[in-house]
Amino acid sequence: MKLVLFTLALSLALPVAAESIGDQHPIFDGANRPENINKTGDSSNEVEVLHWWTSGGEALSVNALKEMMEEKGHKWKDFAVAGRAGESAINTLRIRALSGNPPDVAQIKGPEIQEWGTLGFLTNIDDVAEEQRWSELVPARVSDYLKVDGHYVAAPFNIHRVNWLWANPEVFAKAGAKLPQTLDDFFVAAEKIKAAGFIPLALGSEAWQETTLFESIALAVMGTDDFRKAFTEHNSDLLTGEKMRETLLTLRRMKLYTDADSPGRNWSDTTSLVIEGKAAMQMMGDWAKGEFLAAKKVFGKDYVCIPAPGTANQFSFNIDSFVFFKNSDPQKTASQKELAKLILDPGFQREFNRSKGSIPVRVDIDMTSFDPCAQDAMQAFLRAATTDNLVASLSHNMAIGRASQVALFDVISRYYNNDEVDIDETMRHIRAAVLADKL
Repeated sequence: MKLVLFTLALSLALPVAAESIGDQHPIFDGANRPENINKTGDSSNEVEVLHWWTSGGEALSVNALKEMMEEKGHKWKDFAVAGRAGESAINTLRIRALSGNPPDVAQIKGPEIQEWGTLGFLTNIDDVAEEQRWSELVPARVSDYLKVDGHYVAAPFNIHRVNWLWANPEVFAKAGAKLPQTLDDFFVAAEKIKAAGFIPLALGSEAWQETTLFESIALAVMGTDDFRKAFTEHNSDLLTGEKMRETLLTLRRMKLYTDADSPGRNWSDTTSLVIEGKAAMQMMGDWAKGEFLAAKKVFGKDYVCIPAPGTANQFSFNIDSFVFFKNSDPQKTASQKELAKLILDPGFQREFNRSKGSIPVRVDIDMTSFDPCAQDAMQAFLRAATTDNLVASLSHNMAIGRASQVALFDVISRYYNNDEVDIDETMRHIRAAVLADKL
């Protein structure tokens, strides 16, 4: 049923559904089946790359990769689609794939890699992974998301840590509060900060921001094993159990320490409240660091980064990756594999991740040139890999598929924004949203 749902999602990307004319996957006729797609054109070594990195450091990093490709004698045709955190790009990809003309390379992550791979679209890049020793350099909890049926089909750029807390030390000092290590610590500090006239917790009331906060609370309350069992293994009892109830009660309690202007505010404007000293804290992934750096703030003096309360031993990760679509041109396939190799190049890993705010996916990169938050993140990543506390992010397309994620966003946002919504009803809806991936 999961493949059927994914195929349906592909067909809905077009205004008219495709007829069921294939003998295995109904969106393909003989010419459009993945193994028969011919993208030879003039047999050039040009690769068309679909991605959604269109601004700031991300765009600069993509340009650096493009230049590296061209230095190796390969042509890069940029196909950037901005908007909606990649959703616009994914919709464009579905349309292209359905018409039998997918790009050569596309930015995809999480369970969607397995979905595209199972449908037969993606090229095996085991030879590149073996040459660069990916199995030694990338922890298994991460590399599992890059494979289909045990074979590598995706090249990872980076690791983002989602469960960060960003804080303004001056606000804490003025309020006489201490940085929170636990959830109980958070509420003690929040009371003091609120009494001192500051916003304790900066949150933009958008569904994905609310779910990012929910994720950090769930990690603290449920622990790594139960979090995985609930959201990745779809354990129905945990999805509606006492730990989920406690998570939701804590989320609603935290709302009391946000500000009245929260609804609709984007994440970067929310970070600005912490930067400007109007708010004390924000729970947000490591991309928030870029806002502090852009404002020329100094680590330790103007801002600090610590794990979200109660999650010091856990690392909730989000991976950016490229996949490579099948074609019948050996020269083009060689260009795709050269790109995969360059993505894991140590020099590119350093430069890309310094610009992006994330950390390298390779565990052997020297971190001395990175900022303190990135250095802390790498140490936390290595510890979590050793203790099996690496956790796929729930709120950023890693733990669950896109359909489940959209449904979960709606459930969490409805609960967060309406205090009249029943908690038992919400838990049942959370279960239904997560289990949608299992159908």
